Amino acid sequence: MNNEEQINTNPYRVEEDGLGRMRIPAEALYGIHALRARQNFPLDGRPVHPDLIAAYGTVKAACAETNRELGAWEEAPAKAEAILRACEEVAAGLLNGHIVVDALQGGAGTSTNMNVNEVVANRALQLLGAAPGRYDLVSPLDDINRHQSTNDTYPTALKLAAIRLLRRLEEQIVGLQEAFQEKERAFAPIVKIGRTELQDAVLTTLGRTMSAYAEAVARDRWRVYKCEERLRVVNLGGTAIGTGLGAPRKYIFRVTDCLREKTGIGFARAENLVDATQNTDVFVEVSGILKACAVSLLKISSDLRLLSSGPDAGLGEIRLPGLQAGSSIMPGKVNPTQSEAMTMAMAQVMGNDVAINVGAMQGHFELNVFKPVIIFNFLTSARLIADACHSFVEHCVDGIEPNHARIKMHLDNSLMLVTALNTHIGYDKSAEIAKKAHKENKTLKEAAISLGYLTSDEFDKWVRAEDMV
Repeated sequence: MNNEEQINTNPYRVEEDGLGRMRIPAEALYGIHALRARQNFPLDGRPVHPDLIAAYGTVKAACAETNRELGAWEEAPAKAEAILRACEEVAAGLLNGHIVVDALQGGAGTSTNMNVNEVVANRALQLLGAAPGRYDLVSPLDDINRHQSTNDTYPTALKLAAIRLLRRLEEQIVGLQEAFQEKERAFAPIVKIGRTELQDAVLTTLGRTMSAYAEAVARDRWRVYKCEERLRVVNLGGTAIGTGLGAPRKYIFRVTDCLREKTGIGFARAENLVDATQNTDVFVEVSGILKACAVSLLKISSDLRLLSSGPDAGLGEIRLPGLQAGSSIMPGKVNPTQSEAMTMAMAQVMGNDVAINVGAMQGHFELNVFKPVIIFNFLTSARLIADACHSFVEHCVDGIEPNHARIKMHLDNSLMLVTALNTHIGYDKSAEIAKKAHKENKTLKEAAISLGYLTSDEFDKWVRAEDMV
């Protein structure tokens, strides 16, 4: 009976480790280590992030390629080719269904590393025409994990996944910036009342309001772009605690170069591999950048919500796209759901940042074992901001329209136009005019003339909204 017939007729295979034996589905590419981890860590119910799986495949490919260059599998070139092809399939996301461990796990990522090792080994076995589980032919540890440790491959994969996702995030932030810049141009001539501390202030334009949002988002774009510099330094080759134990010197000096060649990203080997293995403060730093972005987006979305409020009994100076019914009992009600969704998403990002901080500070001595929770929250935040920005542009910002009638009503009724008189009659007299108009429910012009501080012609000449912006 050949191997293919064994796979088809026997639904299980038996694998053994130092703790005993377990039955594994015959055609599963994961093995006993992954199955134990799935049983031991039923924590979040979500799988390892797909971007992390893809990054791990790329890291394993760089390690395998380096080992092959240094003479590993020299007598078995087909084996080397099968291992590299299996790594590439993991990197391409083709084998995600076989990465079965929980995203949150004890052991500094060992469960993920072993799951990937088993998947690569078993897929390589399939490519060689053998059944999964024939570890005498291709071993998850002796072959796939050759000259490696979880403690250098896992954090390297984290940084690769983070850089790739940050690049996507930057693209989405650029899209949001450009959307606000378009509104800045379109709304440039629209004069409106400004507001400070939720009270009427001097005049501005709706275009300037949008320009401030565009500028804030531009700063976030620049911060996110600069994050890559912090993440390019890796500890690949440091093995268990950064000393490189078990890896030959040639491998240690070559493997990061190989990763750089495969990814096109300027990875550099850390000067101090021990430091790079135990400390994760770089993720605290870059998570802080994501939090700063979240703060900006939350502020902007809240502003748009307020500017569109009412629309009849609120400010109502802009109209947001009506996307869905806003109430099951109030006919015709439409809510600013995109601004609400953005607010909730950014609140989650801030919570994720706290988890990252706690994870980073809990690393002890030569290893931070809390990298799974750090990367889980970091990748979640980066993807969440990117998706929220994309949705906000498509479903909100692009469709913003000014409510000209409402803007003009607020402008005409505002006592802050009196600010234009400061340079002509002084602050105290201007304030007296505003107080009289407010108290007696008069227009500014009526109050100014009744106090005798200026004539009708002088008021019309000096108080011109377009001149105040």
